[in-house]
Amino acid sequence: MKLRAAAVVLAVLLPGAVAQAPAGPAADLKLMPSYGGALLVGRISAPRADELMGVWSSLGRARLLKCAPRCEVVKFVPVTGNLILSGSSGYRVVLGGKFKPGQKVSLVLRFRQGAVLNTAAIMGR
Repeated sequence: MKLRAAAVVLAVLLPGAVAQAPAGPAADLKLMPSYGGALLVGRISAPRADELMGVWSSLGRARLLKCAPRCEVVKFVPVTGNLILSGSSGYRVVLGGKFKPGQKVSLVLRFRQGAVLNTAAIMGR
C-alpha cells in the first residue's frame, strides 16, 4: 500500500518523470514517376532502430531496393531514426503500376518490431 501511495505522489508531483511510450513510426512521402511505376520519395522516421519489412499499395507490394553500387531487391530496409528515400539514396522503394499526376495512393508500411503505418502519398509530375 505504501509503494502505491508513493507512486501516486510521484506521478502527481513529477509529471515529467513518468515514462511515456514512444510514438510509433511516421512518414512524409510522395511518389515520383519512374519507368513502369513510381519511386517513393520522402522521409520515414522511427523512434528506435527498426527495419522496414514491406510496403503495400492498392496495386500490390512495392520492391525494396538497396542501390550501392547497383540496385538489387532486399528483404528489409534498416531505419535508424530517419530514413531518407529518393532517387539518389542508398535504399529505394519502388511501386509498379500506372499512376496519374496528382493521384493519391494509400500505403501500408510494415516494420519488423510489429508497427504498421497507414499513410498516403500523392503522385508528383
